[in-house]
Amino acid sequence: MDQPTAKKLLKHGAIFLFLDVPEGTEFGIDLKSWNTGEKFRGVKMIPPGIHYVFYNSVSSTGDTAPRVGFFHNFKSGEVLARKWDKINEDMSMDVVPQSEISVLMDNIRMLDQFLGPYPFEILQRWKQLTSHLNENLLYNLMPLSGKIRSALELVSCKDCDRPKGNKIIEDGPSTSKRRSTRIDCDELLDNLLPDMKPIAGTEIRFTPIPSKRYPDGSSPSEITKHCMDQSYILDVLLEDSITDMDLLGEMQFSYICFLVGHSMEAFQQWKQIICLVCSCEDIIVKYQSMYEEFLSILEMHVKEIPEEFLADICSNNNFVYVKLRQLFGYIIMPRVSQKLKNKVDRLIKMLSKNYDWDFSHLESEDEDDAPVVVELGDCTY
Repeated sequence: MDQPTAKKLLKHGAIFLFLDVPEGTEFGIDLKSWNTGEKFRGVKMIPPGIHYVFYNSVSSTGDTAPRVGFFHNFKSGEVLARKWDKINEDMSMDVVPQSEISVLMDNIRMLDQFLGPYPFEILQRWKQLTSHLNENLLYNLMPLSGKIRSALELVSCKDCDRPKGNKIIEDGPSTSKRRSTRIDCDELLDNLLPDMKPIAGTEIRFTPIPSKRYPDGSSPSEITKHCMDQSYILDVLLEDSITDMDLLGEMQFSYICFLVGHSMEAFQQWKQIICLVCSCEDIIVKYQSMYEEFLSILEMHVKEIPEEFLADICSNNNFVYVKLRQLFGYIIMPRVSQKLKNKVDRLIKMLSKNYDWDFSHLESEDEDDAPVVVELGDCTY
């Protein structure tokens, strides 16, 4: 980088000071991570906007603790300072006194050698991954503790809060009663286990997906329809809880917390949003702009997933492929805009080329109903 550009970025970029961090700690911002050296004091030239800062403490024997991170919307020229808590082996959330920050910044030329530059080679990808995130959405989703942990801090409920097992009575040698007794014993053992829950304030505050699948007064045939086409659930969610663009922002938030923050709770929310959006047919026309953005976001997500993660997803019945195939089947209908169809065509080509996913015969209700090509050898008919 030439000197004038570096000076401009240093002036307008933000600085994250991370003081007293033990040498060897794994530290990262957005999509890049390093192990800290003796001179590490933080990161400089951070482009204004939303970024994800994360770290893993590393023991003297090389054992790495679960990942911890947080989002922050950096302003131009902002200096955000945090200190390492040696007792808890974690970042302290206490505010660093402004007087201490001022002393450091007054000697910025000396401090500069202790600050790593933001990795600008990842900036364009990061902007695409956070295109629908905003400060208000982060405020609503972030844990009250201010930290996102890959391993949730759990606490057991009090004994009075635990579910109680039913009294089991063995009364006769009947096979059915013995089988029932075995089932009841398994249930009792489960009930005797402590009921764990996250420590208050540490859980991510995801938007709950409505559990009610159909409106009141629905006939049996309407109930069946709503269970197959989940447009009612999505419509209720977007009317009562969150806007369509914020839902896409929460999808991006969940993906980053999963991909970078290693949170399985975030993965489950990401999966739920994908499954819900892809399971709707009647509502596509109403929210066509949302579906266009959804496909662009999902395309980026699939490209960014590391191979080992993608292998796990594929081995788990590959829900991404199954749900996309379902959605693509809905979008080929005539009343959907050509722009949305073009996005589907582009995504199909990319997925077919890169991952050999087969999206032929989308008009079939079930992939098993698609025609099967049978090799007949030399026989001709």
